[in-house]
Amino acid sequence: MTETADLPKTAHKPDPKLANAWKTKAGRDLTEGELQAMPEDAYMNDKQIDFFRARLQQQKDDLLSNAGETTEHLREDTSIVPDPADRATIEEEHALELRTRDRERKLLKKIAQSLGRLDTGEYGFCDETGEPIGLARLLARPTATLSLEAQQRRELKQKMFGD
Repeated sequence: MTETADLPKTAHKPDPKLANAWKTKAGRDLTEGELQAMPEDAYMNDKQIDFFRARLQQQKDDLLSNAGETTEHLREDTSIVPDPADRATIEEEHALELRTRDRERKLLKKIAQSLGRLDTGEYGFCDETGEPIGLARLLARPTATLSLEAQQRRELKQKMFGD
C-alpha cells in the first residue's frame, strides 16, 4: 500500500466551534478536530509538536507492548502437535505474526526518527522541498517525511523506473 493512499480525498474544513479551543489545552490533550482548527500560521507550534510527540510515543508504546505479547504467544505455542495439518496451521500463524512484527519493527525505527525530528525542529517539513507536510497528512501518517506532492513524485518515479 502506498503512503498516498492513506489520505482522505476531500479537503478538511475546520469546525468554527473549535477555532479557539486549542488555546486553553495542552498539546497532548487536543483532539484532531481542534488541531486542524488551528490557524495556518500556528503550524508546528509548541502545542502541535506536543500533540505529535504524544501520538508518536503512544504508537511506540503500543508496538512495544505487541512485541512482548508476540514473544509470550510464541512461547506458549511450542507444544508438539501430532496432526500435520494442525502443525502447518500453527506454523503459518506464527509466520504471519512474525512478518507483522517485522513491519512493526521497521515502523518503530521510523517513529524514533520522527521523535528525533521533533527535537531538531525538522518534523512536519518535507525532506525534499522544506515545505510544510500538512496536518492532514501527519494525522494520517505521523512518520511522514515527504509532502503529498513529493511522495507522489517518488512513487511515480519508482513505478516508471523501479526501485
